[in-house]
Amino acid sequence: MVSLYGTEIASRLLLGTARYPSPAILEEAVRRSGTGIVTVSLRREMAGVKKDGDRNRGGAFFEMIRALGVRVLPNTAGCHSVQEAVLTAKMAREVFSTDWIKLEVIGHHDSLQPDVFALVEAARILVSEGFKVFPYTTEDLVVGEKLLAAGCKVLMPWCAPIGSAMGPVNPAALRAYRAAFPEVPLIVDAGIGRPSHATAVMELGYDAVLLNTAVSGAGDPAAMAEAFGQAIAAGRMAYLADPLSPRDMAVPSTPVIGKAVFDLPPDLPASTGRAVA
Repeated sequence: MVSLYGTEIASRLLLGTARYPSPAILEEAVRRSGTGIVTVSLRREMAGVKKDGDRNRGGAFFEMIRALGVRVLPNTAGCHSVQEAVLTAKMAREVFSTDWIKLEVIGHHDSLQPDVFALVEAARILVSEGFKVFPYTTEDLVVGEKLLAAGCKVLMPWCAPIGSAMGPVNPAALRAYRAAFPEVPLIVDAGIGRPSHATAVMELGYDAVLLNTAVSGAGDPAAMAEAFGQAIAAGRMAYLADPLSPRDMAVPSTPVIGKAVFDLPPDLPASTGRAVA
């Protein structure tokens, strides 16, 4: 159970809804993952809206998401300025009737790294208008502090560029980020490629993981979604169990106290010694 803006969520996996082979596969992936939150890009879905008789395909997508019984976290994916992100967030609030928003303000086209300056400004504006902001950010500690000062109560640092599947490229920075904000819910967002990556960041003490491409791009998205759900749960359990820290020297797993001692008469070969207490 993780608490996000005062709401208790059973699963620590947040799942994106983009680029699945079909709506049916997306639906199965959401169910098998056990997630309680899915992210939806209002910008992407509205751009693809077409008329099919009296039925709006974009509306049908939203209805399918609602029918899954999970919480929707709209995002501002594809926005490159403060104004664009704020406008998209306001549209999303109208469509989904939620004040939750995953805030993305992209600053670099190739790496999709966030523009942290615009991100902080957009977060400040949205918080002032009643939004509960989930900011997609880097692992920079100063930016994290400024986002908290702007009113964010959740931080979402990346572990690698979006869709790269590289996993945590800087574990030391992620560990320092967790230590710097011990009371803040932290969600790793972007760069996870395998269930083992998700387990690794959860073992660092992170509260949740947000995924999309690692699931939707898999050969069997539904099975991969289930694998991630289990991996995240395992990582959380391992963190709570207080795992061993790495050591510079070997430590024997078998105790040496009380082991058998062999008394060898000088006239006998070593292979015929007798054990004594």
